[in-house]
Amino acid sequence: MAGLTAIKADPSGAVIGLDFDGTLAPIVPDPADARVAPHAAAALVRLGGLVGAVVLVTGRPAATAVAYGEVPGGPGLADVPGLVVLGQYGLERWEAGQVTSPPPPPGIDRLRAELPALLASLGQVVTLGREPGVTVEDKGRALAVHTRRAPDPEAALRVLRGPLAELAAETGMLVEPGRLVLELRPAGMDKGHALSAFLAERGARSVLFAGDDLGDLAAFEAVRLSGLPGVTVCSASAEVTELAKLADVVVDGPAGVAALLSALADAISGGRLGP
Repeated sequence: MAGLTAIKADPSGAVIGLDFDGTLAPIVPDPADARVAPHAAAALVRLGGLVGAVVLVTGRPAATAVAYGEVPGGPGLADVPGLVVLGQYGLERWEAGQVTSPPPPPGIDRLRAELPALLASLGQVVTLGREPGVTVEDKGRALAVHTRRAPDPEAALRVLRGPLAELAAETGMLVEPGRLVLELRPAGMDKGHALSAFLAERGARSVLFAGDDLGDLAAFEAVRLSGLPGVTVCSASAEVTELAKLADVVVDGPAGVAALLSALADAISGGRLGP
């Protein structure tokens, strides 16, 4: 595969880009419980010293992704050499322990105030703990409505999709669908724009991006449009199949991503990476 060959031949020109949830961290019922897979963190620590850059592009706040990347007794995401985290789909940037970001979008306060009543009017029970119901995750610049804990997650998603899209439009936001989640976030930025800008910033000569969800489609497209030798990797799941159809490489969830990253580090260090 040309992209993997280019990364191995010229690692200093390679950018390794990754999503967080479902790619580096397994999907869990409560988003606050998500943690990076230890083997993935260890592989990224190795890769960070071998490639041009490692960048996480995630819908989570950048600092949250770093915090959830801590690994007790082992290296975590903060230990990855030169790591950059583009959070909130690229609106935030974590680098060398510092976060930079624009002011919150003007519609977020109205959205935060009106969302609970809307959910109640649709018959959705909102839970803050571990009882059945929908969960609202406040990301500061976005609000995510998770249905994974609802009695019928798919039915709840169908009920919520239209009304949440209307509320998002009224507040100048948009809806990003995902794995049993609808995220209301600011318009004007997505993972594709964020990744493209980072590739230009770093003068990348090759790129790999790994993701698992619909929000990663834009990053896959950015790899394709970059004109660089590239590799798209799908962290596969039964919940989302669209990404696998477009990916160059399909692996079995975060464990598969970790194995691929480790194999890539081995290959760059002098081993052999399969076709």
